[in-house]
Amino acid sequence: MTWAPEDVLADFATVARLAGVSLEPGDVRVEELPAPHAPPTRLPSGHMAVYVFSLGAEVLKVGKVGPKSQARYISQHYNPGSAQSTLAASMIADAERLGLGDADRAAIGDWIRSNVDRVNILIPVSHGIPVLTLLETFLQCRLRPRYEGFKSQRG
Repeated sequence: MTWAPEDVLADFATVARLAGVSLEPGDVRVEELPAPHAPPTRLPSGHMAVYVFSLGAEVLKVGKVGPKSQARYISQHYNPGSAQSTLAASMIADAERLGLGDADRAAIGDWIRSNVDRVNILIPVSHGIPVLTLLETFLQCRLRPRYEGFKSQRG
């Protein structure tokens, strides 16, 4: 992983302050899960999250989950058929560029856990969905993930 979560979040604190949001020290918690990683087993009670998947220097996906989105947080991005817009499905569609063989595609969830870094950024629910959305949007603008939005919208 080549981006520094703590540095990026220091800049986000400025953005939040400009938006009239007061973040206390300790409100934003970072969990770095370098490859090989085990996905989280649950979203902590009373929290929501923004997560970032990266492969080497390239950020692949930035997403968010509210407090009631356990499946999205723990498993959906590792399974191409589990929901719309998953990391696994995006990587399978881009398998040739990524150099993924048939075996890698068949076991894409295992491949992601073995090769992709994940960072979870947890925020208390008390800050509200607008702050969660602000953080996700800030990270998408800052990190420029490869698999964000519809393929036709990517630059």
